[in-house]
Amino acid sequence: MGVCDMAEREYRCKVKVFDVTTGQNIVLLNKEQAVEEDIYISDRVIIKHGDVEVTCIVDLSNVLVKNDEIGVFQESAEKLGVKPGDEVIICHAQHPVSVDYIKKKMDGKELTAEEINTIIKEAVENRLSDVELASLMTTMYIRELSIDETVALTNAVVATGSQLNLNRHPILDKHCSGGVAGNRTTMVVVPIIAAAGLYIPKTSSRSITSASGTADTMEVLANVQFGIDEMKEIVYKHHGCIVWGGAINLATVDDKLIKIRHPLRLDPKGVLLASILGKKKSVGAEYVVIDIPVGRGSKIENVEDAKALAKDFINVGSRLGMHIECFISDGSDPIGEGIGPALECADVLKVLQNDGPTDLRDKSLQIAGELLELCGKVPKGAGFDMAADILRSGKAFEKMKGIIEAQGGDPKITPETLPIGTKRHEVIADKDGRVQHVDNRLINKIARAAGAPKDHGSGVLLHCEHGDKVTKGDILFEIIAEHESKLEFAVKSLETMNPIELERVIIGKFAGNGYFSKY
Repeated sequence: MGVCDMAEREYRCKVKVFDVTTGQNIVLLNKEQAVEEDIYISDRVIIKHGDVEVTCIVDLSNVLVKNDEIGVFQESAEKLGVKPGDEVIICHAQHPVSVDYIKKKMDGKELTAEEINTIIKEAVENRLSDVELASLMTTMYIRELSIDETVALTNAVVATGSQLNLNRHPILDKHCSGGVAGNRTTMVVVPIIAAAGLYIPKTSSRSITSASGTADTMEVLANVQFGIDEMKEIVYKHHGCIVWGGAINLATVDDKLIKIRHPLRLDPKGVLLASILGKKKSVGAEYVVIDIPVGRGSKIENVEDAKALAKDFINVGSRLGMHIECFISDGSDPIGEGIGPALECADVLKVLQNDGPTDLRDKSLQIAGELLELCGKVPKGAGFDMAADILRSGKAFEKMKGIIEAQGGDPKITPETLPIGTKRHEVIADKDGRVQHVDNRLINKIARAAGAPKDHGSGVLLHCEHGDKVTKGDILFEIIAEHESKLEFAVKSLETMNPIELERVIIGKFAGNGYFSKY
């Protein structure tokens, strides 16, 4: 692919560098000159500078670049090693063969492993435009991937990044399909499993639409950005870690796919499976528990859909050499009391000290117990009790303090010393009743409006949960912020959001429809 289609059509231009990151190899050509050379928007050209060649996607302008100039953005400038005024050679490039494969899938035909590898390879090399990647994602959403295609996609995703090879066995891991506010089970499960003498190198994500991802929450306690070798040393010493996967270069192409999936709100099942299981395979996971929350307000609201997804996880995982068990849980309400990085940390630390929210404790013990049974550490049915014993003994808390210290944090941190915001707004029940529903999506939105996850100390502190009986004057929840302006913005958002249902009456408006608020 690194050769010009028509050598006689090459021409030379002076470089103009734009200090802009685009996420792709994009160059800007003078429109009039490009048309004369039969080059148009979204065409590919090869840029040559010395012995270096980079294939780039074309954009055009008569304002930003003059005749005989080429605008080079940050990624391409670094790869070419050019500076302003350098001369480069431009020539036509063949269009990516991946485009033909995307069209093939559009026609409903199954792709081979080689074709999928080519698509992912060209995506990583920035040879596919956002339009082409969006077309790929839309096609995979409409034309579901087969199990063979999903396995091939997972292997291709793994091949794009680094892999953690601990040369230790067994390697355990867990994942949650998401959608439940405050669901920080990872930060309880990891120290329990590590304290049991098993290896659990946990990579976690940051928030995209929620008030906090596990990496955001762990970052309150310690650094989460490590290279693969640093991660390995932490796991060798402490048997576990909780780090941000985006900093380790695992499954590199996944970030590109997420970038396309997010604005379109598309989650093709095959891509979802490949994204999750690719990261598990990248860390060498052999035994994995997948938590699939189901219920109103979570990502998956139908039990049958959850069962179908669980079956696919197990089938694909088996083909990849992983033993997977799926844990279908109640996802209709938030887990814990705090929603937001530091507030969720408080819940985790309390649970590890045998205090705190019982729902977070119990769910974490169920997942840890399933892992202990799945890998054969204990007989079937004995996992929960072993996990509970480890937690009760304080061994999990001591292990967590060791992991925090190894990741550069202060192991002496307590719930009372966490950096929680001081700006508060109480939401008060104005009638007696029973809580029917706490909406995950709306609670997350309110917490984000208050500043989470960027402001670690911001979020929502719940004072009630599903089934609780409340009396007029009780606090339903508090909005917590680090800045007054963000607190006001979050309070204002309540005018259009109804996060709590009380006795089937929607709670959430100031016009007397369920609760009133006070500072």
